[in-house]
Amino acid sequence: MSFAAPVLSPWLLLVASLVSLGMVGLALAQRPWRALLADHALQHRWLAATLAVTLLWQLRAQAVDWLTLHLMFTALLTLVFKAPLALLSCLLANLAMVVLGRVAWPLLGVNLLVTGVVPVLVMVLVWRLVDRRLPDNLMVFLFVCGFFGTALATLAAGLSAVGLMALGASDPEVMHQALEYARFLPLLMPSEAFITGMLLSILLVYHPSWVATFNDHRYIDTK
Repeated sequence: MSFAAPVLSPWLLLVASLVSLGMVGLALAQRPWRALLADHALQHRWLAATLAVTLLWQLRAQAVDWLTLHLMFTALLTLVFKAPLALLSCLLANLAMVVLGRVAWPLLGVNLLVTGVVPVLVMVLVWRLVDRRLPDNLMVFLFVCGFFGTALATLAAGLSAVGLMALGASDPEVMHQALEYARFLPLLMPSEAFITGMLLSILLVYHPSWVATFNDHRYIDTK
């Protein structure tokens, strides 16, 4: 779920932009470009994934002019590339949507917050739980991170969009329509979780080293 027209109060758009800017600053503070510069194959994978997500975001359902429903793939980006690069991918995808004229410039910050910051944070928390608290088991990683974590991140992103509209919608009708759209979240959650889990399964079987949050020695070699 993301915004396609400015239906939020200007102050809320500003706050969302500042939060998103702060999170991008934290991501850049991790110096993610060092890994990209050190691994040319990673550069190609990251750029290809970012381009693929940008193209897939063009496939979206839009019954009203200001709100769209689409798969995010943010959870998969976070698992494969870790949070800093995943957030930068979301930033580039949202920038592309603005440049292509699909959304207005003032919505860049709030859309990055909904499609990037919130699901990335949720996935980081889920991954930390799996990494530190749960058994070192391939299926645990796959199902908790790939399926459950993705569904939870999708839910959090949708609820954050509805929450923003509850805080500062410029029109009462907007909030009513948002609640109607929220009913589609139970359909988006399993769809996003299934696609992410399926792609993650393929990567873990054929290229486990590509998944940055997965330690193949810990989860496979020691079993």
